[in-house]
Amino acid sequence: MEPDVVNSETVLPAVLPFKRVQMSDKYPKGQARGRHWKHLKQILQAENYPPDQPNYLNIESPPSMYPSKKYCDITGFEAPYVDPRTNLRYANPDVFKRIRMLPDEYVQRYLALRNAAVVLR
Repeated sequence: MEPDVVNSETVLPAVLPFKRVQMSDKYPKGQARGRHWKHLKQILQAENYPPDQPNYLNIESPPSMYPSKKYCDITGFEAPYVDPRTNLRYANPDVFKRIRMLPDEYVQRYLALRNAAVVLR
């Protein structure tokens, strides 16, 4: 007697999900190979926003009521202090020591970066 064959409805898929898919299968020849990103202007044009409704391109806001932040001219951190001799902003005592050692031409360059150049005495 022959053993009975067990009938099973389980069929393996052609591509197992944990296997790596070949690039040629994923992107047939002639198709784009990647994701194309849209710029904000393209997205807004595609959405057809009415021109009188506020969006990212036409938003208008009043000036801030808060004072502008002051940043250290040397390090870029918030600067609560200003050197009275050079008018450079600094964040801590170590930077202050560096500022005092700078030649006048370097001080002028730092001041020119933030449009505050003045002639030092």
